[in-house]
Amino acid sequence: MLVKKAVNPREPDHMIIQQAVEVLTDSKLVVYPTDTLYGLAVDPRSLKAVEKLFSAKARPPNLPIPLIASDIEQVQKFTGSLTPLAYHLARHFWPGPLTLVIDAMPTLSKRLLGGKNSVAVRVPDHNLARLLARNLGHPVTATSANLTGKPVPTTARDAVVDLGTSVTLVLDGGPTLNLLPSTIVDVRSEEPILIRNGVLTWDCVLESLA
Repeated sequence: MLVKKAVNPREPDHMIIQQAVEVLTDSKLVVYPTDTLYGLAVDPRSLKAVEKLFSAKARPPNLPIPLIASDIEQVQKFTGSLTPLAYHLARHFWPGPLTLVIDAMPTLSKRLLGGKNSVAVRVPDHNLARLLARNLGHPVTATSANLTGKPVPTTARDAVVDLGTSVTLVLDGGPTLNLLPSTIVDVRSEEPILIRNGVLTWDCVLESLA
């Protein structure tokens, strides 16, 4: 049964966050707000949960799933090491709408990674999203809470219309502040490569390296 909880995105109730963590631990799906759009969270360590996520979104198996972490330390501990370039951009733009593509730790599921050896991860400028990852003790999935190919959701209602009963818990923090997704940059080599334009402009990324 779908449960919807209104939350204060700046100061979310601890009991609600704990309820969300319990849902994730049970390999079920949670819709939650970020600083860009509404995301769909599962515990990426659970293959059962990852399969449910792909099914709910009707997502092709070759498309990897990005992650959200609570801080840089959590990224390095569970997701992948940061190159000097990655660390510079992380320190400069996190928390914020910049997603970095880094080499993935071998412990991450190949199903989650779309068969690749890299993972896209960021630390959002959103207290609720960071708390979700912190309280789970591991980064959570951060793919948009919509059917693949449909408009990205900026409200909890949009997400529920698309995903319906495939989701167990919806955390409604009101409309998101941005209408664009995060900017994605590949930082696995010495020079950054733009993968997707988003909230953060490419010029801002390049200016930070000047």
